Amino acid sequence: MFTLLFIAFLLADITLRTWMSMRQIRHVRQHRDQVPPEFSERIGLASHQRAADYTHAKVQLSLFESFVEAGLLIALTLLGGLQALDVHMGHWIANEMLRQLALIGSVLLIVSLVGLPFTLWRKFRLEERFGFNRVTPRLFLADTLKGLVLLLVLGIPLAALVLWVMGGAGSSWVWWAWAIWVAFNILVLWLFPTVIAPLFNTFTPLDNPDIAQRIQGLARRCGFPLGGLFVMDGSKRSAHGNAYFTGFGKARRIVFFDTLLSRLNTDEIEAVLAHELGHFKHKHVIKRMIVSFALALVFFLVLGWLSQQVWFYTELGVVPQLGRPNDALALILFFLVMPVFTFWVAPLAAWFSRRDEFEADNYAAQQCSPQALISALVKLYDDNAATLTPDPLHSAYYDSHPPAVLRIRNLQKHGA
Repeated sequence: MFTLLFIAFLLADITLRTWMSMRQIRHVRQHRDQVPPEFSERIGLASHQRAADYTHAKVQLSLFESFVEAGLLIALTLLGGLQALDVHMGHWIANEMLRQLALIGSVLLIVSLVGLPFTLWRKFRLEERFGFNRVTPRLFLADTLKGLVLLLVLGIPLAALVLWVMGGAGSSWVWWAWAIWVAFNILVLWLFPTVIAPLFNTFTPLDNPDIAQRIQGLARRCGFPLGGLFVMDGSKRSAHGNAYFTGFGKARRIVFFDTLLSRLNTDEIEAVLAHELGHFKHKHVIKRMIVSFALALVFFLVLGWLSQQVWFYTELGVVPQLGRPNDALALILFFLVMPVFTFWVAPLAAWFSRRDEFEADNYAAQQCSPQALISALVKLYDDNAATLTPDPLHSAYYDSHPPAVLRIRNLQKHGA
């Protein structure tokens, strides 16, 4: 019965993805030859058509990738791939902890290898075609190796600790595993600005006195304890621009991509930062962390129950090994099939995210000139080849940010 339910949800997910993607492609292509009136004086037709073609290409690639991922999921579960890996690991490795870690590692390796061609194509063909990619093969290899080392350094202890409590903490392992997960995420957030991010990018203090003075004044008005202003060499990987704040307490820092600073004037930079500080003022980051931790607890509770049900394994093509722990098997199965049963949550999460973006825009419009933020957003839409005419239903289902037209209209109300 569970097998049929799994197949039904998987087919529903694939069908919905395909339908949504076709809607997005069709809608963007239909509006390719006319710039929306709100942008007609600032964005040329050639740029608008480039954005439409870029969106079309990205959606096509993502749709094809989703088909491959679905095929891999079927191969690992119902076709016996995970079962074969589990049996072979049992023959090759005697130590139970090492056997389970090797099983998790082998699945991650397979998933990564299957996804590698899409990563390469997206970066070196699609992004290259539209003038965004600046990553060299050597830099890509270096980033990949650094990411692998980071995964081993952080991931192996996390997985080993979770497996240890699953096997030795009795029925209360769920709460211990959840606490470990929360602590791990907080640790990564703490390490990210000063340890993890510098492994991949160079961060230098902002050396523009005019911009620095404006930002420090804005931070004081917003009650943001500023630990530093930094510029990141994002241009060595991509032409896309962005800005963000990171860190805790006095270690909070604001980071600008160098590509962003090269395109926006002082007023626009201040407005973009005011938007980011709007997220801080409304406590969006903290709220999202609380929600994510609460959902993680729900998932661990569900996993705790499913891991004790024989049908959870057998109905997904796996036979648990008798007399040996199957904790890694339960973890892998759960995280493989969980997205299949939770795809319908996407529009709810997207709606909350868009609401937060509107709140941050409104806050920025109170702190700075709404016209400056509009001007900055138009430049960013143009530079990043973001479509100005997404399909409304596709946007409502997937997009974490409001459509460009609605966002600009909202800011124009503040300006009026």
